[in-house]
Parts: sequence; structure tokens; C-alpha cells
Amino acid sequence: MPATGDPYRAGIWRRHARWMYRGGRANALARLLNGLSARQYAAGLAPGHWVTLEVPGRRTGRVVSVPLVVADHDGGRYLVAMLGERANWVANVRAAGGRAVLRHGRREPVRLVEVAVADRPPILRRHLALAPGARPHVPVDRHAPPADFARVAAGFPVFRILPDPGAGRTG
Repeated sequence: MPATGDPYRAGIWRRHARWMYRGGRANALARLLNGLSARQYAAGLAPGHWVTLEVPGRRTGRVVSVPLVVADHDGGRYLVAMLGERANWVANVRAAGGRAVLRHGRREPVRLVEVAVADRPPILRRHLALAPGARPHVPVDRHAPPADFARVAAGFPVFRILPDPGAGRTG
């Protein structure tokens, strides 16, 4: 991957980010920083597109909180798995049938619907524009042509965020 003028894709930033998520899993430092970020985003102490996803763990059932960036595209809102298919939150969302909660100062019950691979490239590009921390993990420059994003789209799950009108109901 060629170096670019983007400090998040080159040099020390890239090596550091790759080290924190070696093998597609967060190391202890990344888990600590993610925990701090999740609390900060949930409290609304960050830009509006930084949110905390809360979803039940597929094995324990305990709520797992993950800091993420919401990508807006063509009137929709989307979550992108910067670590690809190996991201735990992706497996948890799938196991929960797409039901989750987004937090950014308030609690928003949502239904996450997986986006078809063919529809992912422009959303991936928008995500990289908004999430500098994701750039070292995606093997495409954020300024690359759409065809480059199409080549990697299958490896990066994308979920459309929809309201969950059934949330909170019992029975």
C-alpha cells in the first residue's frame, strides 16, 4: 500500500493502529481506549457522528459497548466494521437480529440491516472521510476511485441504521 499524505495511513500512526488491532482483535491498550471512548461518545462529548453501539454479547448476553463512527450517505446513516468480518460487534449484531442501541447523549434503539456488497463502496469511502482511525485498517486510500472500494467491499460489513419501533415493547 503506497504511502500518502494522510498521517493516519502512513508511518507511526499506521504501525501503532495495526499493532493495537493485531489479528483483527483489540489488544489491552485498544480495549482500554475503546472503553474510554465508548463512555465519552455515549455521553455526547464528541462530534455527533461519533456514537457508542450497545449490543448484547452473543455468548454472555451482557451488553457490549463499542465506539463507532456513523457515516451519512444519500440520506441514510451507516455503521462500518473497520476491522472487517472479524469484528466482534458484527457477530453480536447478527446474533441479536440487528437490534441494538446507539448512544450519543441519548439512547436510540435501532435496527441494523446489513447492506449488500454492491452498495457498500460509496459508504466505505464516506466512512474513511469521517473516521481517520479506520484508515490504517482499510487497504484503500480515502481519495481512491470507486472501483478500488468495490474490490474490498465484501470484506467490510456495512449496516444501515433504521429506527426500531418495536424496541421497549413487552409481550
